[in-house]
Amino acid sequence: MADRAVHTLVVDCGRRAGDGLPRAASGARLLCYVAAVDEAEAVREAVAVLKEAGMAPLDVEGFGTLAEREAGGEVGDEERALIARAEAESAVVVAELTPLYER
Repeated sequence: MADRAVHTLVVDCGRRAGDGLPRAASGARLLCYVAAVDEAEAVREAVAVLKEAGMAPLDVEGFGTLAEREAGGEVGDEERALIARAEAESAVVVAELTPLYER
């Protein structure tokens, strides 16, 4: 089995009945950490988990692995803990959900 790394993804979601978002929200942006062999697998895993949770993923943007992100700047302790959790559990960890509102 290939080595797995934790990928940082931001997923934009639309609305779906029963998604749990505030009534006035037009969607949400989720910060996720996903343990996967590569970014393509991370995207597939995140989308599958979010759909299973009743969300409507529309777009996914990748920000790299921990090593790639460290090369570009600092990664805080709280974020490292979430990345370690995703790695230990071989899971998708949704670290932050921000409701979006149309202007």
